[in-house]
Amino acid sequence: MPKQGNYAQKTIESTWSKRELSRQIERIAYERNEIASLQIQEEIDEIKHTFKDPYFLDFLGLKDGYLENDIESAIIKELELFILELGKGFTFVERQKRMILDGKDFYLDLLFYHRKLKRLVAIELKLGEFEASHKGQMELYLKWLDKYEKQEGENNPIGLILCSGKSKEQIELLDMHKDGIMVAEYWTEILPKKELEEKLHSLIIDVKQRLENYKLLGI
Repeated sequence: MPKQGNYAQKTIESTWSKRELSRQIERIAYERNEIASLQIQEEIDEIKHTFKDPYFLDFLGLKDGYLENDIESAIIKELELFILELGKGFTFVERQKRMILDGKDFYLDLLFYHRKLKRLVAIELKLGEFEASHKGQMELYLKWLDKYEKQEGENNPIGLILCSGKSKEQIELLDMHKDGIMVAEYWTEILPKKELEEKLHSLIIDVKQRLENYKLLGI
């Protein structure tokens, strides 16, 4: 049954005529949009729960002063352990995936495939904290993968940006999970027990606060 209150609100917002309102009710437009929104949210939740934060990469054996390509090389060397840290369902596809746009070469650090999600997973490694420009770069890579690499029956590619630090406010404002982009920290060494407990406690508080914010926003 159509929800009359919802249609009344949409009529005011969209300045529908009486004829348009009747047409929308006949098509059960609002209910179909609601179902589509729920499906999208379920998909976002499934993607978010696939990834961890933080990732412990202490097994890479990196020392102070390492570069991004050092992380990448160490991951390839310890690929099996890296996949175990990523979680179940990940399969390695390619390192330094070459993409040509307007005659210029672009390279994605790591490309994986997730069997359950049925998606390509692009992974970019970054030193330091997350920057807003990282989102644009990942969006470009995902659109290229969607156009040239996605196979029949697969879902849209998603991206994971791994940083050694995060700007939580920037990430929240950019709403990147809606574009299929996740951001997570990586730790290359295990901290002393007390410091580790404090950091994990801080992360738990942050996650709880974000969940409360989502509830308030109706997300």
